[in-house]
Amino acid sequence: MLNTIEEYLEALKTEMQESDSALLQDALADAREHLSTALTVAREKNSELNEADALKIIIDEYGTPEETASAYKEVEKRTSPILKQNVKPQSAFVRFFGVYADVRAWGALLYMLISFITGVFYFTWAVTGVSVSVPFLIFIFGFPFALLFLLSVRGLALLEGRLVEALLGIRMPRRPVFSHQGMKWFDRLKALLTDKATWLMLVYMLTQFVLGVVYFVLIVTVLSVSLSLVAIPFIQELFNQGGIYNNGIQYSFPTWSYPLFVLSGFMLWTIFMNIARGIGQLHGHFAKWMLVSDEK
Repeated sequence: MLNTIEEYLEALKTEMQESDSALLQDALADAREHLSTALTVAREKNSELNEADALKIIIDEYGTPEETASAYKEVEKRTSPILKQNVKPQSAFVRFFGVYADVRAWGALLYMLISFITGVFYFTWAVTGVSVSVPFLIFIFGFPFALLFLLSVRGLALLEGRLVEALLGIRMPRRPVFSHQGMKWFDRLKALLTDKATWLMLVYMLTQFVLGVVYFVLIVTVLSVSLSLVAIPFIQELFNQGGIYNNGIQYSFPTWSYPLFVLSGFMLWTIFMNIARGIGQLHGHFAKWMLVSDEK
């Protein structure tokens, strides 16, 4: 017999203990929202109805923890991330040069470029929000401002999770963490401040700025060097220009070296594509560790 919402959630967590942590967070958020809302409605209709009796009726309609867990697991099988692939055993040669046909590699490259923009925005938002919220807490209007800022952090974390899942193929939460609408704003602020997930999200936003800059510099540098190596033979033959300039002096390379330059540029970019694919997977797991509040 489940007498409280917390008991239901604990039972649901037990039933889904082997499931993905992001799926667990979604299931708990949905269950808490539905049960809390339904319980509020039931009490408004019958104020004499106690929580245990009302919850029994609600669970009969919503489903037991076992039924709810089974339903979420079944849905999850049909809605796995698009870029999540079951990699078949391949030779090292095929894995290395097959990176151009791997959507995970292209997704990681796109994410690395986007992370420069999002990193700057996250950093600016986090620093501005904290620097303004803390001094304003001495005034009464500072508390609602801080609440709005922390709620925005939760929203940005959810948005970042959607980007990670779409481009890196790592399952991330698809539901915001439920916050009861009937709770007083001061209590909601207190709950957000005491929740370690809020601070992990803030740390992630600051870290993303550093990682975004590193990712952007890596892509621009490697791409520039790769294209330069490939372009040397064409520049010398089509424009009659030297491959290298130094102190106003042109240095030209012999014709026999052209294939080596083109091959070097191609190999450099191929190596980087493989590295980018690995970086994407590492960053995805890092994001999941930082942004999933019910990580087991």
